[in-house]
Amino acid sequence: MIALLRISSLTNIFKSTYTSSFIHNFVPTIDPSDSLLYFLLLSVESQSLKLTQQCHAQVHRVGLSQHPLIAQKLIISYSHFKHTDDSQLVLDTILLKSTHLCNSLLNGFAKNGLFSKSFKLFRIMSDATSLPPADEFTFSIIFKAAGDIGDVLCGKMVHGSGIKNGFVLDTVVCNSLITMYSKCGSIDNSLKVFDEMLHKNVSSWNAAILSYANLNSDKRNGFSDNNELWEFVKGMQNEGLKFDAYTISILLPLCGGDVKNGNCSKNLGYGRELHCYIVKYWLDLCSGSGSDAHLGCCLIDMYSKSGGVDIGRRIFDRLKNRNVFAWTAMINGYVHCGHYNEALCLLREMQWRDQLEPNKVSLVSVLPACSSFAGLTGGKQIHGFAIRRELSHEVSLCNALIDMYSKCGSLNNARRVFDYDCIKKDAISWSSMICGYGLHGKGREALVLFDEMLQNGIQPDTIMVVGFLSACCKSGLINEGIKIYDYVLNNYDIKPTLEMCSCMVDMLGRSGQLDRALDFIKSMPVEPGPSIWGALVSASALHENSEMRDLAYKFLIQMEPENSSNYISLSNQYAASKQWDNVAEVRKAMKERGLRKLPGCSWITIHSVTHSFFVADKSHPCSGMIYRMLNELGLSMKLYGRNPGSAYMMEVLE
Repeated sequence: MIALLRISSLTNIFKSTYTSSFIHNFVPTIDPSDSLLYFLLLSVESQSLKLTQQCHAQVHRVGLSQHPLIAQKLIISYSHFKHTDDSQLVLDTILLKSTHLCNSLLNGFAKNGLFSKSFKLFRIMSDATSLPPADEFTFSIIFKAAGDIGDVLCGKMVHGSGIKNGFVLDTVVCNSLITMYSKCGSIDNSLKVFDEMLHKNVSSWNAAILSYANLNSDKRNGFSDNNELWEFVKGMQNEGLKFDAYTISILLPLCGGDVKNGNCSKNLGYGRELHCYIVKYWLDLCSGSGSDAHLGCCLIDMYSKSGGVDIGRRIFDRLKNRNVFAWTAMINGYVHCGHYNEALCLLREMQWRDQLEPNKVSLVSVLPACSSFAGLTGGKQIHGFAIRRELSHEVSLCNALIDMYSKCGSLNNARRVFDYDCIKKDAISWSSMICGYGLHGKGREALVLFDEMLQNGIQPDTIMVVGFLSACCKSGLINEGIKIYDYVLNNYDIKPTLEMCSCMVDMLGRSGQLDRALDFIKSMPVEPGPSIWGALVSASALHENSEMRDLAYKFLIQMEPENSSNYISLSNQYAASKQWDNVAEVRKAMKERGLRKLPGCSWITIHSVTHSFFVADKSHPCSGMIYRMLNELGLSMKLYGRNPGSAYMMEVLE
């Protein structure tokens, strides 16, 4: 508060005084240039463009318009406020231009995304006619700009110019060059530059490690699929260089495995080694510095992705500087591991304990908990919070809200967010809404939206196609689904996936075209997975085709011999057709394999209290009343000719 009052008072004083005597009256012993430099720095810190403009006016009044340091600060200040034209005017007024001033303007263009102006200025500096010649810092800036736009050809041209002028021998320039090639996806060139460097520092190794990490970006299993990366990391230590916080922050995200895929053991071992390194070399997570807080976030994320959310919580509790990013990392960890109640409690706790407001990433992270646990009321509360904080038009948050409302059964609210809140729609926005229609079996609406999306120039992706095919399948729009499937394969760079093929099998099977569905499976360009045969099983049971059902179950059990759900489903199918001998055989096979079905669980939230129920559960205090109501419903179903069937009764008894 005191700092704000100080800034305000200084600003008011400067507004009311435009004479050079003010500077001497305010700070008699300070040179006018020093005072102006101070106020220019203050204008950036206080985010005051007006103060920068007033300083500029005072510069002309006191005759310091040719002062090189003041000119540089003016260029930086105007660039900070995205007034690059004013930065250009400042440079144009300087009679004796220096490379340092040109670099400041060049950096301002690049930071504001004006890459064409950056390259134009670089060409003029390279000619060294009307502007001073480029130096090492110039090349570092332009390499970063080329990497930001992913233009490898432009980067190679600048690289050639750097070789011609002898600047690529500089370590900082080479580090920028490695990063540029890495961002452009040219990993081989990136590592070649690294190998040819004469003097490597920690930043050089970090840039090269990041290149290896990008090489592994399509193999999110981390080091388990590429030991070359880990050997390269060891090479850094063999050179006598220690990891810094940035090195570890690159490596830790590659160590988080996936418990569902069973690949977290080796990856987690690497992560634990890095954690030990942090402790050993005094990178103290409790120091409260920004870099250490970032390392804490990386550790929380790594352990959570590997199923160790409790370890992540212990790290979180030890952090001294728990900023909004640390809270968000912990919330995301709980959601990833399915601990939805803890995630929601943590969202409330961060506001009353540390007086921190969630940002859009926090809200996006916690919204899946509303879809799975808190329900529609919790999702609406988060939506209301986003509206009050003027975050409701953020694209990523809108996409998460559309998904949440769709999964909570409120398709109208999802469409409202899509139409009115989501002002700048991306491909995920369209995909989320189409998948929402697919979830609710709204095939016609999905078809209209899909056509509208194509008219807007948005190219479909595999997730979008799966959502649309699911909607057609549930709505019985078989011909439309087949046409769209063929259309996207023939007109876009989309290859069939297991999910897409599963939807096609389900679509053909539900319509009774079981032979056609089997022919489709045989002609698929991908190997049939459990989802494919599971779809054929469901369709065969729907149309009471026992021969096709037994064939599909044969492949399904061969693929997943340890999945108890397959055996339970097969047993229920036999029970429905009263084939009790086959039921006994399936149960015997399960017993021999030691398989047991995990009980199903459902929950409902009433008056902010969540009630959970397992199959045949009698632990709830109102279980007697609940079962009486179930019996009444069962009798009502029989009166209306809806017999639950023996398969249903066996499922309940499980």
